[in-house]
Order: sequence, then structure tokens, then C-alpha cells
Amino acid sequence: MSAYKVSARKYRPQKFSDVSSQEFVTQTLKNAIISKKIAHSYLLSGPRGVGKTTIARIFAKALNCPNMKDGEPCNKCDSCLEITNGNHPDVFELDAASNRGIDDVRAIQDAAKFFPIKGKYKFFIVDEVHMLTQQAFNALLKILEEPPEYLIFILATTNPEKIPATIVSRCQRFPLVRIKIKEISENIKEIAKEEKIKIDDESLFLIAKLGDGALRDAQGIFDMAVSFCGDKIKYEELKNFLNIPDKEIYFNISKYISEGNAKEMLTYFSKLNEQGFDLQTFYSGIMST
Repeated sequence: MSAYKVSARKYRPQKFSDVSSQEFVTQTLKNAIISKKIAHSYLLSGPRGVGKTTIARIFAKALNCPNMKDGEPCNKCDSCLEITNGNHPDVFELDAASNRGIDDVRAIQDAAKFFPIKGKYKFFIVDEVHMLTQQAFNALLKILEEPPEYLIFILATTNPEKIPATIVSRCQRFPLVRIKIKEISENIKEIAKEEKIKIDDESLFLIAKLGDGALRDAQGIFDMAVSFCGDKIKYEELKNFLNIPDKEIYFNISKYISEGNAKEMLTYFSKLNEQGFDLQTFYSGIMST
């Protein structure tokens, strides 16, 4: 089996201070840990790839870490390493997109009855919680109303508006923001340095912009670029590989629009479509031209 790990897994933040663009959330959680004012349920909402599950895992590590310092986990003890590797007996992760029924929530209820095996707290991290059925939400509400002291729920979602108000009202809610292009660029630059990959500034900016505020997506594009370009990523090669429209194309379209030449514009656009240009990337580019 290959030991290769994609960048999103290999370089996933392991401390609150490593998380990009979410200072409000990470600092609040650190303060809660230090002051020992821990709620029994949290709701992390925001777009894909901005760190919801990552923050949930770091929070679980910090609260169960025997060597916790200033709200940060040590990442060296058995508890931290087990949570990082996904095999801690007191930290459960449920993907509600594929486990959305009442039986899945009842399994959580049954597991919640038992005290933590190794840590101080037992965690249930439910990803894409908005996908649960109404019956499952009703069952979840019951345990959220009167949870044991050792039990902590962290609910993560990209669609908080789909979660019943009765659930939301029992959680501390933290909305996560899209990650800034500058921070994504810096992250990709650090990964490239660690992997001994040479990459120019234009390529860094392009990858960061295509990530659309999601660090995970940008890291995935970087991995593809490395597979295609090798250990030296150049903008022209990357642009051709990703099939990104040239700036001249945007200027031509803008010219046809200003001239009111609908026929030529539609013909030109049809040719671009035949060449396989990504429409979403094209629309983003034309809006920023």
C-alpha cells in the first residue's frame, strides 16, 4: 500500500494556532478551555474546506490532553495521537450524509450512556448534520436537552438553515468564514517548501483563487499540479493543464459586450465551450476583469 498522503491530510492543522482565518472561533474555544467553561454542544457552520472538522478534532484533543497548555493540545501524548489517527475510543465521528437515520442517532444514544474509557470527555462529531432525517433530529434533541457532564457534541454543517431551531438553540454556534486568498497562498507556499517543490507567485495566486475560499480545494489543486508539472510548477504550464482562459479571452468578450455584438460574442463563447473551458472559472474571471 502506498504511503502517500494528499496535502489536505498530511498538512492538516493540529493546533488552534495553525488554523487559518478562523481566529474568532479558535480564540473563543481556547478561552473556554482555559477558563473551564465548556458547553455540551457546539455548532460549526460554514462553506466546505474551511476547517470545521479540523477545529472539532483539535478541540477534542485539547480537552482530553493531559499535557494541555494555554488551551492547545501537546500532539505528543497517546490521547492526541489517537485522535489524530482517528482511533481514540472516546471520540466518535459520524457522517450524517450517509448515516442519517434514527437508528444511527440511537446508536449514539446507546454509546453516550457509558463513561469515557480513556479521556475526560466523550465526543460525538457529526459532520453534515443538516442531512439527518426529522426523526433523527428528534432523537438527537432528546440527548441534547439533558446530556451527561462528560458528553460533548460538535455538529458541523454547510447548511445551518436546514437545521431545526430547537437543535440550534441548544448549541453554541460558530460561523466559519471563507479563507483569504493571501492565507491560502501562504499555506500552499509552505507546503511547496516542505515538499521541495518550486512554484512561482502567479501559480500560487491562481491555485489560491481557484480554491474559492476553501483551503482543502486549493491543496487538492496543488497536488494535481505537482502530478502534472513535477517539482517545478510554472504558471503557463499550470494554466494550460487546468484549461484556464487567457486574459485576452476576457478582453475579447468585454469588447463584444461594449459593441453590442451579440452574434460574435455567442459564436466566440461557443468556441470556448467546445474547448472545454470550465464555465464557473470563466464566469468568475469575466466578473473580475
